Amino acid sequence: MSWTRKVLRVNLTEGTCTPEPLNMEWAHDYLGQRGLATKYLVEETDPKVDPLSPGNKMIMATGPLTGTMASTGGRYSVITKGPLTGAIACSNSGGFIGNEFKNAGWDMIIFEGKSPKPVYLYIENDLTELRPADHLWGKSAWEADEMLHKDHQDPNLKIAVVGRPAEAGCLFAAIVNDLHRAAGRSGVGTVMASKNLKAVAVRGTLGIAAPENPDAFFEAVADGKEVLAENAVTGEGLPTYGTQVLMNVINSVGGLPAHNMRDVGFDKAENISGEAMHEPRASDGKPNLTTNGACFGCTIACGRISTIDKTHFSIKDQADKPQYQGASGGLEYEAAWSLGADTGVDDLDALTYVNFLCNEDAIDPITLGCTIAAAMELFEDGKITLEDTGGIDLRFGNAKALVEVIELTISGEGFGADIGQGSKRLCEKYGDPDLSMSVKGLEFPAYDPRGIQGIGLNYATSNRGACHVRGYTIASEVLGIPVKTDQNDAEGKPELVKAFQDATALVDSAGICLFTTFAWGMDNIAPQIDAACEGDWSVDKCLEAGERIWNMERMYNNAAGFTSDDDTLPKRLLKEAVKSGPTKGNVSRLGEMLPKYYEIRGWSDKGIPSSETISRLGL
Repeated sequence: MSWTRKVLRVNLTEGTCTPEPLNMEWAHDYLGQRGLATKYLVEETDPKVDPLSPGNKMIMATGPLTGTMASTGGRYSVITKGPLTGAIACSNSGGFIGNEFKNAGWDMIIFEGKSPKPVYLYIENDLTELRPADHLWGKSAWEADEMLHKDHQDPNLKIAVVGRPAEAGCLFAAIVNDLHRAAGRSGVGTVMASKNLKAVAVRGTLGIAAPENPDAFFEAVADGKEVLAENAVTGEGLPTYGTQVLMNVINSVGGLPAHNMRDVGFDKAENISGEAMHEPRASDGKPNLTTNGACFGCTIACGRISTIDKTHFSIKDQADKPQYQGASGGLEYEAAWSLGADTGVDDLDALTYVNFLCNEDAIDPITLGCTIAAAMELFEDGKITLEDTGGIDLRFGNAKALVEVIELTISGEGFGADIGQGSKRLCEKYGDPDLSMSVKGLEFPAYDPRGIQGIGLNYATSNRGACHVRGYTIASEVLGIPVKTDQNDAEGKPELVKAFQDATALVDSAGICLFTTFAWGMDNIAPQIDAACEGDWSVDKCLEAGERIWNMERMYNNAAGFTSDDDTLPKRLLKEAVKSGPTKGNVSRLGEMLPKYYEIRGWSDKGIPSSETISRLGL
């Protein structure tokens, strides 16, 4: 019930699909999914490769717990070199397709080269074929999904697909599966489209082999599910409010950025919160939230399913577009923040509508919202004009402008083409690069590094750029999980960040969801892996694997041209103090934390892993 021991290598240039055995020596060191696929990428590609060239590879990978009874065991990841950043990219997704890959008998799929014309990959257990996708090209992700299901007449077919922004070269296009789950960040969808690969459709009926130690596995899984059910976050908060449970919490502690991170604290946050999604509307008496939903094997069910008010300006004149009239994937915290608080928009239905658009056409809502927020600040500063935007009054708080510019970004037309390049390139083009709130070209998530010190260090050192799910110190600094640390204190944060980053690398390689770690420690996770897989997967072995994966990614980035100069934050966060609220007066104290972080990582003062560290980790 661990590895299938099979890899599918798809040469898009030649049009071939070739099975090969999984490298089990690597599996014993890197486990699976994020770690193991990155090992393949590192060994098979030049770190300096153009991300959108045929020389780059893209890998879809499962973990050893994917498809098993382990709670949340439905994850898969897409690993490549990202076009938005030029750094290592690994985007994780839930839904049901990860389980389908595993039941079809595949640990991972390696895509290489570029097809001369649009194709999709069809998998039915051992049957693997590249098929024409000319009829799918130019369609949204939802349209292509519907067409493939109709073509194959199989409602159980699981599909991962790119939308029109990826085809048009938007640098932060995602890969959507199951309509509203996504491998979302770093532009993995752009890489997929650059290879003329529109979709992957998979059906698996082979089942999964028994775990290495069935009795121990069943016991560890049952214990783990009990812990999740009894935990206040995974048993109550996330099922009820989803990740949107955080909106009011983070705002109340002085950690919610707003207006392109110009401010900390959003006075209208409650209007776009998880609680607000439960409130009945005046128009029809129904709430924004229709129900919650779960991915494969998940006992948490944090997903949001929402319905837009049919009288809302975004859909009232679109009766011919039924996809916006019914229930679909609703707002998660990061999307509600980036599209909402960061742009100053507090219209819940407008945010739900543009979130539908992001799902429909497979685009990362975090980078999208942050890039629009940067554009809004440039607009208010006079550096972007009405002529540039095509007449859109792109001021903070303008919900209709938000909708208009996102619709342009989806089509790749007009000013939308500029937005589609991300905030770094946008701000450089319009003369104020310091207004890009990003690290290594990847935009920030919904936690301000001035108000929460540890997360700033994590952003600066994250291997894929500003990313909260590479080392989610918010758990400790705000929620007190597993122990409470002071969000305003820099002391001890290098150790905290390293611990979170290493543990997360292991979780991302196992095939389970990171949200389990609100309740689980490694003493809950390691027994499940150890019972499922051959070999020793003790707590120490798991943490060592996580550290190995982190350092491998770092070495890839260094070889790609990144240096310690890239381990930084925008000047605004280092120099401009928080103006008001609980964290008033704070700036990020990154300079105090970074040298210590390098030291405990076993890196030089230039951020390069030492020969001793490389040797100790078997790199």
